Amino acid sequence: MCGNFDENYIMHLLGYIASLLIGISLGLIGGGGSILTMPVMVYLFGISPVTATSYSLFVVGSTSLVGAAKQYRQGTVNIRMALLFAATSVGAVFATRKWLVPAIPEQIATIRGFSITESWLTMVLFALLMVISSVFMMRGNNKPVTEAAGNPTTHEKSGQKFPAGKLILFGTSIGFVTGMLGAGGGFLLIPAMVLLLHLPMKEAVGTSLLVIALNSLIGFTGNLHQDSINWQLLFVVTGLAIAGILLGSFLNSKIPAGRLKKTFGWFVLIMGVYILYKELIFAMG
Repeated sequence: MCGNFDENYIMHLLGYIASLLIGISLGLIGGGGSILTMPVMVYLFGISPVTATSYSLFVVGSTSLVGAAKQYRQGTVNIRMALLFAATSVGAVFATRKWLVPAIPEQIATIRGFSITESWLTMVLFALLMVISSVFMMRGNNKPVTEAAGNPTTHEKSGQKFPAGKLILFGTSIGFVTGMLGAGGGFLLIPAMVLLLHLPMKEAVGTSLLVIALNSLIGFTGNLHQDSINWQLLFVVTGLAIAGILLGSFLNSKIPAGRLKKTFGWFVLIMGVYILYKELIFAMG
């Protein structure tokens, strides 16, 4: 019993340290850290994958809201664009959490004797999302995005209307991913805002934080009917992540963000591959 207590204590301590690091990474590179929230909840705090996606929405939403408030004071949040994008994604997040996720059976299918469960599929999909996210982080800004970002008045000059179809498609897709896996989706939001809405890169980063906050917190309300929410754990982890984002913002000017972003991208890639390996080995075993 003592050994089990010590193990739980160590795992929880590592979870609290990881929560702080999640916030620091958000403050340093403007995104990416939230992709680790779900694995931290599952592997360090022992929360089931499906419940962890709900907890991740609260943590990611709260920390993103703090980050968005800071960016707003710096003049890098476009409220109108944030509401425009959120209008297409918030509904998808809420509907996914409120009706789609509860409708998924715990036992989805059986293939050659292996039972595909909701929890197993959630971890596999999230690991794939981590791999995709890491590629975006390591690639940096490609040329088209940089050019669009450097010309913030492209939309105003051209007089073109917003590509409504693409905007709805992107917003709904990001909302679905956020609702299903509890990830903010900043690595998808930022390029979409630059290319579809012609926002400068810095403004896209700040605006995406507000969209992520709205998506995540409104999505979390779809799970408020649950009686088993561990509010104490949520508040502690969120508090540490918020402290981390403030510390990361302070360190931002002292550490080269580009190099750090690629390093963090490699870390997320390794974590994603490890989770995939672990879950697939479990499936074959």
